[in-house]
Amino acid sequence: MEKTLDFKPKFLSAIKNYNKQTFMADLMAGVIVGIVALPLAIAFGIASGVSPEKGIITAIVAGLMISLFGGSKVQIGGPTGAFIVIVAGIISQYGMTGLTIATLMAGVFLILLGVLRLGTIIKYIPYPIVVGFTSGIAVTIFTTQIKDLLGMQMDSVPADFIQKWGAYIYNIGNIDPWSMLVGIVSVVIIAAMPRFSKKVPGSLVAIIVMTVAALLLKQYAGVTTIETIGDRFSINSTLPSAVVPDLTWETIKSLVGPAVTIAVLGAIESLLSATVADGVIGDHHNSNTELIGQGIANIASPLFGGIPATGAIARTMTNINNGGRTPIAGIIHAVVLLGIFLFLMPLAQYIPMACLAGVLVVVAYGMSGWRSFMAMARRNPKSDVTVLLLTFFLTIIFDLTVAIEFGLICACLLFMKRMSETTDVKAIYDEIDLNEDADMERGNLEHLTIPKGVEVYEINGPYFFGAGNRFEDLMARYGNRPKVRVIRMRKVPFIDSTGLHNLENMCRMSQKEGITVVLSGVNPKVEAVLKRNNFQQLLGEENICNHIDLALARANELVS
Repeated sequence: MEKTLDFKPKFLSAIKNYNKQTFMADLMAGVIVGIVALPLAIAFGIASGVSPEKGIITAIVAGLMISLFGGSKVQIGGPTGAFIVIVAGIISQYGMTGLTIATLMAGVFLILLGVLRLGTIIKYIPYPIVVGFTSGIAVTIFTTQIKDLLGMQMDSVPADFIQKWGAYIYNIGNIDPWSMLVGIVSVVIIAAMPRFSKKVPGSLVAIIVMTVAALLLKQYAGVTTIETIGDRFSINSTLPSAVVPDLTWETIKSLVGPAVTIAVLGAIESLLSATVADGVIGDHHNSNTELIGQGIANIASPLFGGIPATGAIARTMTNINNGGRTPIAGIIHAVVLLGIFLFLMPLAQYIPMACLAGVLVVVAYGMSGWRSFMAMARRNPKSDVTVLLLTFFLTIIFDLTVAIEFGLICACLLFMKRMSETTDVKAIYDEIDLNEDADMERGNLEHLTIPKGVEVYEINGPYFFGAGNRFEDLMARYGNRPKVRVIRMRKVPFIDSTGLHNLENMCRMSQKEGITVVLSGVNPKVEAVLKRNNFQQLLGEENICNHIDLALARANELVS
């Protein structure tokens, strides 16, 4: 079973040698992370288009599942800013039921990725694509918060990025100065808080200070224009029961795209977060187990009314910095949030919307990674810069689904392009220098002379995709038609179906022209593939040689 399923939750190994000292460290870290997660969960929930309690429910349920079943010791899971755009888009198009089904499907996809041991492959998505859509998400989050940050009096906000900014400019005269002041001061408090204390979350301080300030302004100054969560949502602090949505084949088919987007984004973000955490604590997460844990979390969360969740880098780093070293800290963080949800949730109705917008503006700034973006745009190859910019603009102008689909296609194309560039095909003229050769016993010889009427080509690297085309172009430029073509394959580690097809075509075309093809130095793995494809019958066994000296001797025999 272990050979087929790589599922080893870190929770099980962590509790084997657990002690009081480790528990106290986890307890402190879990409490602090729970407090840090509170305002973020509320803000992410509201920004995603759901009620504030759904953000906290997601942090509780998904956070618990990720800590219990995940492959990282210190990963903290929950709703993140990266999902705001995609969740809001799914809700606007398919409704809350559509989001629930899409998230359930994404959970299944994540489990399949882990079961099929694809955890390591996800990490090879090109960095420009990750930076491009992460920066694009940050810009989109910032754009969605302008209305609440400035207290703009608008009937509705367009969904389209360009139209949204057009509406903001058109309604620039409808800004509420008190709401704008709350939003700006919130940003200043969050930005300045690390200078005074790195353990006390600036977002929580901003929410407490601005909520009290808004209440005082309303009570003693008659300021009633500052919109609060209670003005827009009715707060429900009762635990929901698990509800399975009605599933139909038509609904499932229509939600495959959004579900894949949630799964891919969740996989990338959670594995990046786990990798960053590994570098800090000197551990190694199990990527396949982590994906399975994320999948379980994204199946459990929507059943209780939650939204998609993944590993959260900021909360994971907060956990590490405050002493958390086992999944127990993540479980405590979920318990703390549950206590706040049950006993303090009604107080959330007094939080100003402008303050939450300020929290998300700071989150967007942190996500933007503008320094990495600018450095990559200045220093990287043009192909990487093109992918970076296209992914970025597709994210903000269209949506994340389009950007991720494009990004995955780009990842495949870039991989194929760069892999094909690793293969070099060259023609060898007059004589072969033996000083660096290892596919023959050369004795006292320093070189081998190539007989007249013989062409020698060497393939250096895997023989696939574009290698065959370069081979054909090189032969076309070689000159006169030879009697024998010797192809050295000593540095070909493997050959794929495209390479086989090209090689077979070349051999058959050569035979039609009266040219004999001799293969030299074929390694055992490649030779086995050739045998399965009947190259002995095509070329003749005597024309598949182990060494270049044997190949040239055979060529000389054919020429003479």
